Amino acid sequence: MSPEGKTLLNIIILGLGFMVIFTAFGTCGNIEQTVIKSFNSTEFHGSGYTSMAIIYAVFSASNLIAPSVIAVIGPQLSLFFSGLVYSGYIAVFIHPYTSSFYTLSVLLGIAAAVLWTAQGNLLTINSKDSTIGRNSGIFWALMQFSLFFGNLYIFFAWRGKSHITDKDRQTVFITLTVISLVGNFLFFLIQRPDPEPAPSDASESLLPADISDSNSVVPSQSLCSQAFEAFKKSIQLAMTKEMLLLSIPFAYSGLELTFYSGVYGTCLGAMTQFGDDAKGLIGLSGILIGVGEILGGGVFGILDKCNRFGRNPVVFLGLFTHIVAFYLIFLNIAIDGTLIMTVSDRKS
Repeated sequence: MSPEGKTLLNIIILGLGFMVIFTAFGTCGNIEQTVIKSFNSTEFHGSGYTSMAIIYAVFSASNLIAPSVIAVIGPQLSLFFSGLVYSGYIAVFIHPYTSSFYTLSVLLGIAAAVLWTAQGNLLTINSKDSTIGRNSGIFWALMQFSLFFGNLYIFFAWRGKSHITDKDRQTVFITLTVISLVGNFLFFLIQRPDPEPAPSDASESLLPADISDSNSVVPSQSLCSQAFEAFKKSIQLAMTKEMLLLSIPFAYSGLELTFYSGVYGTCLGAMTQFGDDAKGLIGLSGILIGVGEILGGGVFGILDKCNRFGRNPVVFLGLFTHIVAFYLIFLNIAIDGTLIMTVSDRKS
């Protein structure tokens, strides 16, 4: 296989691995608050909203140490062990306990930082300036198929149900746990890319350069220095003008992700105006979000070829669709939609 073909295959495998893992985790996040409110136990006092707040707070802080982890154990093992934590978080819902639920939330925040940093590392070392846009679009489109498959099952399985039984919950989360474990092992199919014939100094990776070679054996006495160097470079990168400016849209995208991945589906499931199909609409919402993500990834890959205008059209297209989408949500969802969930489930 040619070097170009090998790197493209690596991107496809990376996208498929994330697709399988987030088929499980994305579906879990979309339904967890609804499931928790239907859980028949006086011993469990967890909240899906609190869990997500913990996850993303720890996620944000852990991004500073993630490059050090990858420098020591390599991107493939980083993906695998992080994926195992995702599987553990999903498995908690089979028999939920408050302590294990919040403990896994903290661990998942750390794992998420390592997972996404390792993904960026592998995407970078398997791409060139001429292919980074294409590869990013391929990866994103493949990953977003995850929102389609898991939520399709929820749509048909929960349609017409006003209450989620323990059997329904256990069936769903056992299945999702197994699916996520399959995705973890796909990462071992990623091959080491062939070295370039001549090194190029035209650009630098967003991660420390020595992380790109982190699959090789590192002498034990240099592990600490490798980790410290990676941490130092990540701090230096965070303080650059470009990253400080990007932190503003990054913060917004975090708020938007939290809303559509957990809050919006919960609101739909709580809306009594939708009748007995309300719980099924959680799955339908996830499916349509996935369709939009897939189309968005495809459009990004196509427009990236239009170097005449750069990536500005992609940004402004996203801005316009966000304004329209949130305005329509404002018109159609009750202001106290997240609170209705508590009242309606206690009555049922």
